[in-house]
Amino acid sequence: MQPKIMMRKKSISASKASLVLFLCQMISALDVPLDLSQPPTITQQSPKDYIVDPRENIVIQCEAKGKPPPSFSWTRNGTHFDIDKDAQVTMKPNSGTLVINIMNGGKAEAYEGVYQCTARNERGAAISNNIVIRPSRSPLWTKERLEPNHVREGDSLVLHCRPPVGLPPPIIFWMDNAFQRLPQSERVSQGLNGDLYFSNVQPEDTREDYICYARFNHTQTIQQKQPISVKVYSTKPVTERQPVLLTPTGSTSTKVELRGNVLLLECIAAGVPTPVIRWIKEGGELPANRTFFENFEKTLKIIDVSEADSGNYKCIARNILGSAHHVISVTVKAAPYWITAPRNLVLSPGEDGTLICRANGNPKPNISWLANGVPIAIAPEDPSRKVDGDTIIFSHVQERSSAVYQCNASNEYGYLLANAFVNVLAEPPRILTTANKLYQVIADSPALLDCAYFGSPKPEIEWFKGVKGSILRGNEYIFHDNGTLEIPVAQKDSTGTYTCVARNELGKIQNEVHLEVKDATMIIKQPEYKVIQRYGQVSFECIIKHDSTLLPTIIWLKDNDALPDDERFLVGKDNLTIMNVTDKDDGTYTCIVNTTLDSVSASAVLTVVARPNPPFDLELTGQLERSVELSWIPGDENNSPITNFVIEYEDGLHEPGVWHYQTEVPGTQTTVQLKLSPYVNYSFRVIAVNEIGRSQPSEPSEQYLTKSANPDENPSNVQGIGSEPDNLVITWESLKGFQSNGPGLQYKVSWRQKDVDDEWTSVIVANVSKYIVSGTPTFVPYEIKVQALNDLGYAPEPSEVIGHSGEDLPMVAPGNVQVHVINSTLAKVHWDPVPLKTVRGHLQGYKVYYWKVQSLSRRSRRHVEKKILTFRGNKTFGMLPGLEPYSSYKLNVRVVNGKGEGPASPDKIFKTPEGVPSSPSFLKITNPTLDSLTLEWGSPTHPNGVLISYILKFQPINNTHELGPLVEIRIPANESSMILKNLNYSTRYKFYFNAQTSVGSGSQITEEAVTIMDEGKMAMASRQVDIATQGWFIGLMCAVALLILILLIVCFIRRNKGGKYPVKEKEDAHADPEIQPMKEDDGTFGEYSDTEDHKPLKKGSRTPSDRTVKKEDSDDSLVDYGEGVNGQFNEDGSFIGQYSGKKEKEPAEGNESSEAPSPVNAMNSFV
Repeated sequence: MQPKIMMRKKSISASKASLVLFLCQMISALDVPLDLSQPPTITQQSPKDYIVDPRENIVIQCEAKGKPPPSFSWTRNGTHFDIDKDAQVTMKPNSGTLVINIMNGGKAEAYEGVYQCTARNERGAAISNNIVIRPSRSPLWTKERLEPNHVREGDSLVLHCRPPVGLPPPIIFWMDNAFQRLPQSERVSQGLNGDLYFSNVQPEDTREDYICYARFNHTQTIQQKQPISVKVYSTKPVTERQPVLLTPTGSTSTKVELRGNVLLLECIAAGVPTPVIRWIKEGGELPANRTFFENFEKTLKIIDVSEADSGNYKCIARNILGSAHHVISVTVKAAPYWITAPRNLVLSPGEDGTLICRANGNPKPNISWLANGVPIAIAPEDPSRKVDGDTIIFSHVQERSSAVYQCNASNEYGYLLANAFVNVLAEPPRILTTANKLYQVIADSPALLDCAYFGSPKPEIEWFKGVKGSILRGNEYIFHDNGTLEIPVAQKDSTGTYTCVARNELGKIQNEVHLEVKDATMIIKQPEYKVIQRYGQVSFECIIKHDSTLLPTIIWLKDNDALPDDERFLVGKDNLTIMNVTDKDDGTYTCIVNTTLDSVSASAVLTVVARPNPPFDLELTGQLERSVELSWIPGDENNSPITNFVIEYEDGLHEPGVWHYQTEVPGTQTTVQLKLSPYVNYSFRVIAVNEIGRSQPSEPSEQYLTKSANPDENPSNVQGIGSEPDNLVITWESLKGFQSNGPGLQYKVSWRQKDVDDEWTSVIVANVSKYIVSGTPTFVPYEIKVQALNDLGYAPEPSEVIGHSGEDLPMVAPGNVQVHVINSTLAKVHWDPVPLKTVRGHLQGYKVYYWKVQSLSRRSRRHVEKKILTFRGNKTFGMLPGLEPYSSYKLNVRVVNGKGEGPASPDKIFKTPEGVPSSPSFLKITNPTLDSLTLEWGSPTHPNGVLISYILKFQPINNTHELGPLVEIRIPANESSMILKNLNYSTRYKFYFNAQTSVGSGSQITEEAVTIMDEGKMAMASRQVDIATQGWFIGLMCAVALLILILLIVCFIRRNKGGKYPVKEKEDAHADPEIQPMKEDDGTFGEYSDTEDHKPLKKGSRTPSDRTVKKEDSDDSLVDYGEGVNGQFNEDGSFIGQYSGKKEKEPAEGNESSEAPSPVNAMNSFV
């Protein structure tokens, strides 16, 4: 769903602007204050056509103002109406309103007529419209005998209402005896004249209570016509007919309507099938926004018609057989309407003026003038006036020229009457607006400052801002004739005091008003479109910003009405929260912020979604033996479209109460053709699904039991596998209950030995899914099939599958086993395959058992642990990884089938060559002197051959952690310690130590040590520098030593956590050029070793274990490696494994230490 957010803002000042301006213009500066002499003005009168209730008193209104207050008189039907002579008639005090007492014996009919009121004082007379008084009438229907209407099916029919003539005309409607409105449609509808039209009758139209009712609103009465009976008799088939117009008749007609009224045109047609009505205007378009179609498009309605709507309107009735049309010629006439109505004229003595009376109509109205209610031709002469058609011109008026003039514009469709006085006064200016009035407006909206005034002659108006401000001029202001000052776009700097000055030749007056411009109220956080699941919680925010001097109030509406009176709706300071949302909370929520000056609102839509309601009215149709059509009516989707329907079924015969998935269809589909199985008692239910979830299941459909039939299918997953060397176990998956297609489900199990000319052996079983055939040869192929059958017959012929009788252990061992040693850790073994007949089962592969007999460098034996590698399929060679160098091994090979392993081949002995040794087991440096250190070491844990020597390398490290020259010493293999002499005193050395075989050097171990300081030189330094005996110097040295100790401890902690210090970086930068590590990317395999042979190294020495095997000794692929011992097989039987050991960096001529130095050694290095 897309978000629907609406915002509406209005300023009270702005919204009132047009109204205020209109009122100001109506009142204008020419309105004479009531404390000054003025002719009468009619302020209220009854309508021209006044229909009264004959049961109530008649009130004819006539109110007027003037100075002195006017007196009133009436005429009735053109003659004086003496109310004093009629006891039933009274006039209200200080008013011209007549009250005719009907309720106390008077009769309304006696007072029918045309009434006119005259209001008169010494300055003139004003008259009212001619008021036509008519009592309303609601006569009874005349008695009549109504014959039943016998109509043939398909014929047209008109039931006439013909209500009695009332005043005003009644409202017509048709009902039955139970006061229920009769249903109407394109076929049956009521015409504008009240008659009931049937385009064609149908049997369901037969009834005896077609009753026409007439409602007279003025008297609040309803009159009833006698019931009309209609009987429709059927004829088969119904004859189709092309359209014929029932009303209007003929091909053309005319219609006259008055300007401003509603034009109603009607066409009702007969025909079978029922015709459809369409409207066009010949030579033009139907007026947009004013055209409406009613009564199933049989009525064309155009509102507020004008002369431009005259023309020919055609209605076209059409069905499949043809069409009929009618043209209505419409003429729009017009009663008189004002172009310029005369307005009151206030003049000072000696001034000139005019009264203008202009009206239009069709036909053009006649204009006539009256003076004080008398036709101007016979009125007293006034030398200051001159009549010129629709204008009266006044020149050099005097006080006696005051009078009331009436303009009458009339044609055959009506008349207009307007009073306008001429009042001759000499008055200085006066300002009618309250002094110091405060106006408050919202910024950027118009400000209208009133200066209602009066004076004769008409005063001139000027506006000033501030106490000493200059006169206001310019485009930023609008000066209205009624004195109002308009600031079209008021800003904050428009705030201030404004002075209005009115002056004429008789005087001058001024008035001050005050303007305050406020900040607009804004909603800075509007409510947003929300979609919420049923029973959830939702909040709408409405955060506002407003002028600090205005007090806002926030109102929340739902669908433009007050919030429901429900405790679930929580209104906060700036939000609305709805708890436990229900479906009825769906709608538009509006936040309205009101101040005294403006109002702003914002709306958002809340959509409540939920899982669909369950479908209903499930119906089964088109029942066949193998199919049925299911239809349903969807439940409410709850604002989330239904995406699909799930159809489930229950088998009441085999699995009552268990529902199974059948199929599903898109959410736009409400019927589905379902495939059925025989011998199933079906019930169906439907579940609707939308984005929220699944509906509850529908109520089950009616049950439908399908007929029995032969099985359509046979058991699946048929297999034949022997469990013993002399049997064949045949298994299958049984058919489901509904798959049996009938009672008495059984299985025919058949088998015969493959490639032997044997007949099928068969057996019929029931209620099982396994059959064991005994006495079979060992591991021979069999053809097997399983066929379903029931009481009605067999299923189609089943397909055959191949099975085997039971396996036995292989009989012979692989022969010609050969071993080719590739390098010190890898060997390749070959063997000859065994004959397949001796496998006596499915060949699964070969297993190679191998184990270490002894190490050739150490004659001691240890526990023998055999390792096994499995090679899948019929491979005849494999790789043995992870061997120990310089060792003696034995192996044998066995063939494997599904039953197990066959006999082992004779043991084969092979030896691995020497390899490089592991690192020495430890390196200790003891007994430091001024120029010597004692080194002790342990032999490698894994010599991997015959040791020929040890290699010792060392180099000094100065106080700036720079490395000195590297010295190398070769030591006989039978040594385990040595004293290293001729070293520098108080110097740190780094040592690299490793062993060698004839193959090469092994991994090295590193260590650091420091020689001690010369004590004699320390004493000499003490004597030469007496300052060292001073207390302050000793304290300083202690502080320095303490700081160094702290630094070393920090380094020690960081080093234990993997941190570095500068010596480490130096070591990385100066690698030993004689020791090159073997990379993984050089194509070699890592050395295989048992975990029990790895011993922990002493003193934290960093010993690399990069024992590698060079690739040039072997061209074998990884597929040659067996399964087990860090290996596994791919789907094709190839081996995948990892054979490289852990790798560490070789020590280098740098400054990285293998362990953090002890504080003691660290102190020695700083002495």
